[in-house]
Amino acid sequence: MTFPNVLKYLPYLPALATLILVASTAHGDLLDEVEHGYADNNGVKIHYATVGEGPLVIMIHGFPDYWYSWRHQMEGLKDNFKVVAIDQRGYNLSGQPEAESSYAMSNLIGDVAAVIRHFGEEKANIVGHDWGGIVSWQFAFALPEMVENLVILNLPHPNGMARELANNQEQQDNSGYARAFIAGKATDSDIFFGQPMNPQTLSGWVSDPAARQKYVEAFGRSNFDGMLAYYKQNYPRGESSGTAPSAPRLNMPVLVFHGLEDTALHSDGLNNTWDWIDADTTIVTAPGASHFVQQDAADLVTSTMKWWLLARQ
Repeated sequence: MTFPNVLKYLPYLPALATLILVASTAHGDLLDEVEHGYADNNGVKIHYATVGEGPLVIMIHGFPDYWYSWRHQMEGLKDNFKVVAIDQRGYNLSGQPEAESSYAMSNLIGDVAAVIRHFGEEKANIVGHDWGGIVSWQFAFALPEMVENLVILNLPHPNGMARELANNQEQQDNSGYARAFIAGKATDSDIFFGQPMNPQTLSGWVSDPAARQKYVEAFGRSNFDGMLAYYKQNYPRGESSGTAPSAPRLNMPVLVFHGLEDTALHSDGLNNTWDWIDADTTIVTAPGASHFVQQDAADLVTSTMKWWLLARQ
């Protein structure tokens, strides 16, 4: 932009500065407002950040991420819900068991159940992204009585995921990183998309510089072997199977978000989702948003999630 072009914007700078200030302080206020605590699952401490009062909403992050991923949604839901965003085991302030088997799906499901019980509730609204989405689907299959409503972000139904891994060459190619994680070690110099796995590379996807610094700090407290154990223990090996396994049918309302620019999980995996759920199913796609749709399309995700949940209380 040339200097003369800058001049024409000068009258608007005070208002612009106010908008920037509001945007930059909103999440600072949330950080001051949240309360932190721990639930216990057989000796593994699960850290959470919570804000608001009302029906319980449990938010579960994916890879590589931590509870702060949900800051926009926590801000938007706190007036109507008690929002609890957890650090999954291995991440940030949660327990980091050494044994790879500690990251098996049964333990991840148990972590979510322990958080719900920690708050004295029998069930909750479950929200999950990426690996948090996998855990959320499996939690709903295993413990449907503990799920009020299910919200999934950028993680197809397991039937759809298995089908695409078996038959969709693009999805098979997209899953190459997962095969590398399964075969490799956290200490490999090229394990993370040709880079070493460290707090800086893991947080490279975060576009907000202030948020990225928080991610660097959180990943500095995390267990990289634990992160890879999610894949080694639980990632579906569907390329050679020709048919999708049959997951249990669900009877709770389901809301699915998908950023269409996701380069890891193909949107074709969404096809037939409605055929596997015996309750109302809502699918919202976000053009222009990538895998981290809760941040790339924060307003869309937050506003839609809020009215959808409120409509079902």
